[in-house]
Amino acid sequence: MTSLIGHDAQARIMMAAAASGRIHHGWILSGPRGIGKGSFARAIALRLLADATGPGVASDGIYVPEDHPVRRLIDAGAHPDYVELAPLEKDGVTARNISVDQIRGLQRLIQSAPSLSSRRIVVIDSADDLERGAANALLKNLEEPPADMIFLLVSHAPGRLLPTIRSRCRTMRFDPLTDDAMMTILRRENGALDAHELEALVRAGEGSPGRAMRYAGLDLAAIEKSLSMIAQDGDPGNRQRLQLAKALGTKAARPRYEAFLERAPAFIAQAARTRQGSPLGHALDHWEAARQLAGGAIILSLDPGSVVFELAGHVAALAPSEG
Repeated sequence: MTSLIGHDAQARIMMAAAASGRIHHGWILSGPRGIGKGSFARAIALRLLADATGPGVASDGIYVPEDHPVRRLIDAGAHPDYVELAPLEKDGVTARNISVDQIRGLQRLIQSAPSLSSRRIVVIDSADDLERGAANALLKNLEEPPADMIFLLVSHAPGRLLPTIRSRCRTMRFDPLTDDAMMTILRRENGALDAHELEALVRAGEGSPGRAMRYAGLDLAAIEKSLSMIAQDGDPGNRQRLQLAKALGTKAARPRYEAFLERAPAFIAQAARTRQGSPLGHALDHWEAARQLAGGAIILSLDPGSVVFELAGHVAALAPSEG
């Protein structure tokens, strides 16, 4: 686990609350998917447990050195005062939800005293994945929390959580990362990215490193360049559209095709944000049409080449001569 980037304010809030001795027992870490909320939850849990074990960590922020014994225990899944819950994986298939049995399994931790420190911490990533029974079981624990127990609930859509869960937790908001932070993270994750691909990934990620990394290795820069050229002049002879359809319509290009299905509507949406009045309405109409087409392309087994050509046509409608 390397140091976190872009969530310094949240780290200061948590560290100050811990230092005061009055840290709240329940926290909802909310914000867009893929911006590092889960990584933050695991990092702050590690730091809080390391400090509670003693001696504390002599470092700024929430970083814990690689050789710290608490880090080694957590990395090995062997720390007795720490539990992390996520949908279970079996035979390569990940469950859709966190089950009620997983929440009930917390009773061992809840009913026993801390073993190595003065704290016990549960990370749930994400609380959005709790099945109904699991959410109700968790609520009982939040209503009567044990002393020195901290629940960190990662949530991409906190409005979908039970109101009673939200009322018993403090919500900490995480915003999309800046372009500079995105570039730093993406370079750290993949030092082989060239400048054009890096810039394309930053644009596609829109502040979410997790989203950006899904496009890594797919030559997103070339797709973005084609979309930009089509949007500039409307591709009057269909040359760019036909080239895209040919390049992305084969079985070997399936990963890039799926990336295009996501990026074409997003490209139109980004362009719409710069417009007002009738040009805005025009762009939004094409965004909605592109979104519906892309959303049904795989489910309906539509021909990839035809889908790419039609989506590129909606991008072409952004050109001044077309609008």
